[in-house]
Amino acid sequence: QLQLVESGGGLVQPGGSLRLSCTASEYTLDYKAVGWFRQAPGKEREGLSCISASGRSTIYADSVKGRFAISRDDAKNTVYLQMNNLKSEDTAVYLCAAGTGYGLEAADYGYWGQGTKVTVSS
Repeated sequence: QLQLVESGGGLVQPGGSLRLSCTASEYTLDYKAVGWFRQAPGKEREGLSCISASGRSTIYADSVKGRFAISRDDAKNTVYLQMNNLKSEDTAVYLCAAGTGYGLEAADYGYWGQGTKVTVSS
């Protein structure tokens, strides 16, 4: 079964940047769209961005548009989320997901990682 592992989270000051990675193992990400989601304490899971299987199409939620950028490197079986100009409200556990769907709904994806924590604080 496809396994996904997120990395790159940590503590960053407001205005700072982080790059998250989502690396697949056991199977490749070929032919699968990949999405990034986050979940903050007491809040619903929020879809942030996704990239199509070809890498030619991307979608961003309004909350991160212009600040976050998603990309994929299929040779490394990895999808990235570059996060710039981070704000305190970006604090959450960030999860990646893969599947044959495409969009910002959790139901679009069948495979999920465990998440990496991002804390934005001074």
